Parts: sequence; structure tokens; C-alpha cells
Amino acid sequence: MSLPLKPATSCSFDQISLGEIMLRLDPGEGRIRTARAFAAWEGGGEYNTSRGLRKAFGLKTAVCTALVDNEVGHLIEDFIMQGGVATDFIKWRQDDGIGRTVRNGLNFTERGFGIRGAVGNPDRGNTAASQLKPGDFDWDHIFGKLGARWFHTGGIFAALSASTAELTVEAVRAAKKYGTTVSYDLNYRPSLWKTIGGLKKAQEVNREIAKYVDVMIGNEEDFTASLGFEVKGAEGLTHIETDAFKAMIETAVKEFKNFKVAATTLRHVHTATVNDWSAILWHDGKFHESKKYPRLEILDRVGGGDSFASGLQFGFLEFNDAQKAVEYGVAHGALASTTPGDTSMATRKEVEKTIGGGGARVVR
Repeated sequence: MSLPLKPATSCSFDQISLGEIMLRLDPGEGRIRTARAFAAWEGGGEYNTSRGLRKAFGLKTAVCTALVDNEVGHLIEDFIMQGGVATDFIKWRQDDGIGRTVRNGLNFTERGFGIRGAVGNPDRGNTAASQLKPGDFDWDHIFGKLGARWFHTGGIFAALSASTAELTVEAVRAAKKYGTTVSYDLNYRPSLWKTIGGLKKAQEVNREIAKYVDVMIGNEEDFTASLGFEVKGAEGLTHIETDAFKAMIETAVKEFKNFKVAATTLRHVHTATVNDWSAILWHDGKFHESKKYPRLEILDRVGGGDSFASGLQFGFLEFNDAQKAVEYGVAHGALASTTPGDTSMATRKEVEKTIGGGGARVVR
């Protein structure tokens, strides 16, 4: 059984995402606290999927977000344009001069190495995206007139404020109204929810959003925290990630019968630079497990999960095949972890070579 996707000929966009895009400041091999120079990238959990689909796989994508109309905002816009993602739906907010009322988000991120884990230090209070609210986007025009085959958003954006939670619900409802396939990455972050109602509010919001989701992405921790499911006896399982996820999904799909796909990456962290990496996907009552990448060497793990999500989306949009979706997802995520920055630098040919078992010998 495949997903009921809208035909590409009927839509202006293959995929549209809703989320915040921050300026990532990366100290490279060093530490934030001692850095004298930073490399600049753009990144955002939801947007990263649109960029991956456009840059790596050649699909037409767009992002719904907000930025402040100043030099930093236009730097982020320039990164978005370099990635080929349409900027039609960016909401530009007036700069007040010092960021007292609205600002662009910054994300200082260390990659980690060996026994030193990756560190994220976001500076995103009072950002333009966090102030987005219902009514800011004309969903009838976006989904009804222009058309999109796939809509993606996630729990990070929903947790930015009470109004972004409400906007996320509005958006997924509108997407479903027009027959657009909806995916959602739970991405539970307790620090984001603690000032707007904590775990109770997170579950209230995510359970409402979940009613309109076709493709749910998240690990077992995301499902327990965001949706309130439990796995009894999970502490005794030998392969905790795989078995716990399977048990979780079997429970979740009984309640949310609208879930057509549920997926997660499975990562065992030996060190910050060596991870076992694979994925599993549930569709139509069957689990599909990906090829395993044991002891994958990591340069920068940030964004690997987002690249998994975009590869998964491509597998369905291009082939409408669950096994191919999980293989494209895990291979794309693995390759994204070998380059710096939040976003993928891989090509479709590289992803397909990796899926086929191609090695790392020099390409001339």
C-alpha cells in the first residue's frame, strides 16, 4: 500500500515546511567559549528538510517563516536562496534598531569530538518566527490555489510560543483540508516547553497536531514525552531502541488511526565522532528496517535527523515505496553527518551510491 500523494502536475511545490530558521555560528574544531572566529550557516529543524529535498534531490520546495528586515535577516535569506528554497512565504518584520521587540535567532553550536559531546547554545528569545500566529499565512492560497504535495513541520517550532503552537495546528488542519500529505517531527525539547506549560502542555499541543499527521517521526523518547505513550517492560529489552519503538508504534497507531507512516533513526553513540546509525519505519502494518551503518564516523551530527526526514520524504514522493523511503532517509542522514553545518551537502548520486553499498574510495 502506498501513500495517497497528490500528483506533481497539480502542485506548484513538492514540499513546503513551516519553522524557524536561525543563523548558526560554528567554532569549527574549537569551543564556543574560546572562539575568535565562527563559520556562519543557516539551520532549522523544519527548514532543513526543504533544503535537502531541493539541493540534494532537485524537488521544488518553499519555507514559511519570519525574519527581521535587517542585515542579519537578509544574510539568512541569502543562505536560503543559495539552497534553492523558495522565499515567497517569508514574513518580514520591521527592525526596531536594537532587537527590543523582535530579532533574528542565533544558534551557537559545537560539533563535539570523541568523548566531548556536541553542544548547542541557542539565542532565540523574542524572535520573529516565535511571534508568528494564526492568520499570518494564507493557507487557502498556499495549499488550495498553489498546491503542495507534502507539508512538513515539527515540535521545535510548535514549542517556541503559545502562538506558534496554535499556528501549527492551523497549518496541519489546512494542509489536510486540501489533501496535502502532512509529516511532523516530534523533536521534544523540554527546555522549550518549560515556560509555556511544560510536559502537560507539550502533550496537549502535540496530541492535537497528531490528529492531522500522516507521517510521524520521532524516537521512543519523543513518543513518550510528546504523546504520552508508555512502553511497559522496555527496561528489560536487549535491543531497546528497535523493540521499544516497535512497541510504541503498535500502541500509537491504535489511537491515531490517521498515522500512515511512523519512523525513527536508531543511533547508538560510542563517542561524539563514532555512532552506529540505522532507521526503522512502520507503514501499513509492517516494519521496514534500513541498512545498518555500524561505527559511522561523524564530522557534525547536527541536522542528521532532518536529512533522514528529507530523504524519507523523497523516497515517498519519488517512488511511493516504504522500504526505499527508509533507505534514502538513513543514507542521506549518514552523509549529512560527514559535513559541517545543519544542512545536507550530499547529492542524489551519492545517496544512491551509499544505498547500493558504494565505498569511500576516491572519485576521479
